[in-house]
Amino acid sequence: MLRNALIAAGVTTALLAAGPASAAEKKIIAVSIPAADHGWTAGVVYHANAAAKEINKAFPGIEVIVKTSPSANAQVSAIEDLSATRKLDALVILPHSSEELTTPVKTIKDKGSFITVVDRGLNDPKIQDLYVAGDNIAVGYNTAKFLVEKMGGKGNLVVLRGIPTVIDDERIKGFKDGIAGTDMKILDIQYANWNSDEAFKLMQDYLAKYPQIDAVWANDDDMLLGVLEAIKQSGRKEIKFALGGNGMKEIIEKVKAGDPVTPVETPYPPSMIKTAIYLTAAHFAGHAPVRGSLKLDAPLITKENAEEYYFPDSPF
Repeated sequence: MLRNALIAAGVTTALLAAGPASAAEKKIIAVSIPAADHGWTAGVVYHANAAAKEINKAFPGIEVIVKTSPSANAQVSAIEDLSATRKLDALVILPHSSEELTTPVKTIKDKGSFITVVDRGLNDPKIQDLYVAGDNIAVGYNTAKFLVEKMGGKGNLVVLRGIPTVIDDERIKGFKDGIAGTDMKILDIQYANWNSDEAFKLMQDYLAKYPQIDAVWANDDDMLLGVLEAIKQSGRKEIKFALGGNGMKEIIEKVKAGDPVTPVETPYPPSMIKTAIYLTAAHFAGHAPVRGSLKLDAPLITKENAEEYYFPDSPF
């Protein structure tokens, strides 16, 4: 199975070295993704369109079509319409929801399409030929280990969850595993739905309820923005760290600048959609089958390596 970004880079290199395929053998790769309803999905749309533009220019024998959908029902309709009007050699899909998309994607699979699933898995993993995702457990675990090291294993924490999903559960599990066996205490942990405004209100509640908060973890950077604004408005000075996750460029900028409260970040890059599209194209143009699972690492982003994770032109 494909296990790290180095393998992905190698396959992408093979794709680029393969040269253009014949126009008479044009392969159609449909890309179905959520519409840009928050920062991370805006990044997904940005990187998907970038991949389509690059591959369509470099390979006349491959056509990448990107479709965005504002809801699960709209996404079902979009892929059904694509499948009805074009012969899809491959479908790259980041599902709105696993339950609603599993059967429609299986129908496309049964017609002979190569299926690449990104981030949110389907209910039946046998449908997918390729799976690309980030390491959510590592997002939580590596953040927790940083806090343990910097705070000497002691302190009061508050945590902001996203929405009730496997992704969120994995991040929380990683974080709790990372502080296990220490004297670090989670005072409160509630959902803020990966939304900056909701996170702002929840952090205000935390600040009103708890007189001593040593660190905050919002498991998504959209929420972290709300947290930071709430802390700023409160004037509270005892909070040593406020950390997030996902690699939003505004947070990377803080890391690059050596911000004392947000000195590190963990990546869950929306650019994984671009990796998935390139790998799918490599299946057809790279003269080698590409199947299996690729889990992207989530190392700590620090001032020393932040530039590697910084995409200034991306909306996220």
